[in-house]
Amino acid sequence: MREKNITLAARMMSMLFAPFYLPVIGLIALYLFSYLSFLPWQNKLFTLILVYAFTIFLPTMLIRTYHKYQGWGDTEKSTKERRMIPYVISILCYFCCFYLLSYFHTPHFVGSIVVASLMIQLTCAIINLWWKISTHSAAIGGVTGAVMAFAEIFNFNPTWWICLILLLAGLVGTSRVILKQHTLSQVVTGYLVGLACAFIAVLFL
Repeated sequence: MREKNITLAARMMSMLFAPFYLPVIGLIALYLFSYLSFLPWQNKLFTLILVYAFTIFLPTMLIRTYHKYQGWGDTEKSTKERRMIPYVISILCYFCCFYLLSYFHTPHFVGSIVVASLMIQLTCAIINLWWKISTHSAAIGGVTGAVMAFAEIFNFNPTWWICLILLLAGLVGTSRVILKQHTLSQVVTGYLVGLACAFIAVLFL
């Protein structure tokens, strides 16, 4: 019973902190804690819906449809070779999102969050050609990198935010290992890749 509860908790963590949620979480944080909070609520709502549609809803639906068409279960779809098409689907959706954000002239930092997520997806896809890497850990690593970059830009102390994110990163990484989806090295590498990509994208792009 105890092992069953641990596995259930690990599944819940994996679902709650799925990789696709990074752009929306970053956007909400920007609208709450930066000068973008002064934007009209209609603009903020429109951008949130747009980002949600192209970074969560569409990739999730398309990837689920693809897995269902292939008839793959959790074990089959988690192999390194079968993760490439989902990567391509999500990358194309993120590209479309960034294009639309640019078309509607959204603030630079809004686009930088999507660019950071796109960089993480591309880097993980390239690494996946040779070695399986944890996108869950890469996503939470991206949150860490984005917070560090925004702390530098907006000059605030991110210590408590970093502590909270590190705690969540540990829980997410542990859940992936418990579910036997990744090894410890894949989890750690994913986190570091996400941190570096997001920090560079937000701070320098």
